[in-house]
Amino acid sequence: MSKRRKNPRAADAAPKREKIKDIFVARPFEGLADETEWIALRELVPAASAPLTLKPEIIEEYGDRQVTLSTVLPMAWPAMTRQDGRVFVGLQRHVQSGDVSRDIAVAILCALRTTPGETVAVPGLPGPGVRLQDILVDGPLEISMHEGFEYWLDAQQAEDANVKASLERANASIYPTVRLSSAHAAYWCRVPDKAHVRWVLPDPEDAALDALARLSAAGDLLLGDGTKFAGMFRAHGLLVPVWDVPGEPDGTDWEAPLADFAKRYADVLGEKAPLDGAARRAKQGLVGRQLTLR
Repeated sequence: MSKRRKNPRAADAAPKREKIKDIFVARPFEGLADETEWIALRELVPAASAPLTLKPEIIEEYGDRQVTLSTVLPMAWPAMTRQDGRVFVGLQRHVQSGDVSRDIAVAILCALRTTPGETVAVPGLPGPGVRLQDILVDGPLEISMHEGFEYWLDAQQAEDANVKASLERANASIYPTVRLSSAHAAYWCRVPDKAHVRWVLPDPEDAALDALARLSAAGDLLLGDGTKFAGMFRAHGLLVPVWDVPGEPDGTDWEAPLADFAKRYADVLGEKAPLDGAARRAKQGLVGRQLTLR
């Protein structure tokens, strides 16, 4: 047995580590004008960006810096600053808390505090505090789709051989994606062996599920011949139906079929009568084909 004795005063003097409580928010983007597009960029789109506008009080505190929302950043960083002072914040990241809106807001503020060009340190669990809804001037996202991640870099970085190699690897992971105009927050994509149409529905989950069940019972759930209803994502409090579609036609060829489906969906969404037996069975089948994304 060791004869060394602990100093009780030293033990008492050691600072206690504060435990940060995580809070889960089911609809973190609720209240933002473009909630569905925030979800789509977070979960569905490989390479896209959109400018963000800070509230006047944030600009007054941190300066007027250009802030760009990006689907993903190098090595899934939560944020980065370029030498020219531009701030980039990533939606798709490895470490996150239970409130995605809080995470992204903290990443933006940490980047604004960081010297341009330096690495941005962002806490994994930020605790309670301001959220996107508190620091951004709200409005529709002006989304730019990209075929590569060159928009990450400034001119000096683009000449670095290691950066070029990393960029090539990142670009190789991008699958073809088309933003559809026939429904808001709807995207076509082609993965190696098939293509999909995915649409983030803006309506409360229960109402959207009932509408889809009515369409399923009526045989109106498909986008046309050769298509298949693959199931749904539950993403940040909203539903995202997914259709398997033939891989050969271009994404824009699905504008008209999706527009027809959107009309059928809108027609049944407002129905107040209880689901009949066929629709209840269809609803059970739809629930069994859901996958929750967080």
